[in-house]
Amino acid sequence: MARAIESRTHADRRIAGALAWSVAVLPACALTWLAMHWVHAASPWLAAALATGVLYLALGHRSLAEHARPVAHALHAGELDSARAAVSRMVSRDTAALDESQVAAAATESVLENGCDAVFGTLFWFAVLGAPGAVLYRLANTLDAMWGYRTPRYENFGWAAARVDDVLNFIPARLTALTYAVLGDTAGALRCWRRQAPLWDSPNAGPVMAAGAGALRVQLGGAAPYHGLWEQRPQLGEGGSPDADSIARALWLVRNGVLSWLLAWAGVVLLIDGVRHA
Repeated sequence: MARAIESRTHADRRIAGALAWSVAVLPACALTWLAMHWVHAASPWLAAALATGVLYLALGHRSLAEHARPVAHALHAGELDSARAAVSRMVSRDTAALDESQVAAAATESVLENGCDAVFGTLFWFAVLGAPGAVLYRLANTLDAMWGYRTPRYENFGWAAARVDDVLNFIPARLTALTYAVLGDTAGALRCWRRQAPLWDSPNAGPVMAAGAGALRVQLGGAAPYHGLWEQRPQLGEGGSPDADSIARALWLVRNGVLSWLLAWAGVVLLIDGVRHA
């Protein structure tokens, strides 16, 4: 009887979480679609400008750099306490006891993972579904960051948010990992992706972070403190310990990855346009 009640409670919380996700995400996507439809009917050029504005607001590239650079600057200056404070605004782990290498690792991991979550995933869904796709992805990713924790409070309520984010990120995560591999140490990135990604808890963060660590030729992952306890995580990457330069190089990967995607996107658009007018 107790198990049946517990199972029903878990199911109810999952349903509540799914409804909350739907209320938070679907109306915004519908309004964006309607706005784009109405504006396009009036002026396709104005619709293109509106879509570009939505993409700009949805992309987290600038915010990612603004959070990561202070960590690197503080480490370069030897100000460990300032670096800990700065990195605490990027990650959910406890940062007070981290040494310089661990602070650099935390920031580098965040840049690599959020390169997918805040940047490449948004670009992918914008390319697929336009402005509504960018809104859908960013809201879904934000709710996963808020509710997708495996804790007693969120394990069931956040189940829908976590699963939707897994689905939406499946292709972008692997394209991101491939981007890191192409722009960095390709052989090392592909090797780490193949060997280490399956060991990571997240099916999407694993390829991104393993390939990114391999591309940068640094060691990430390993033990990290959460809620007062050190959690043992798989090792990622290969090579030396991360430092302030690792953060800068991770930002370089993301920035040049964005440029590469935009150039590839422009090439596809021109190719399609050329075929239509052939």
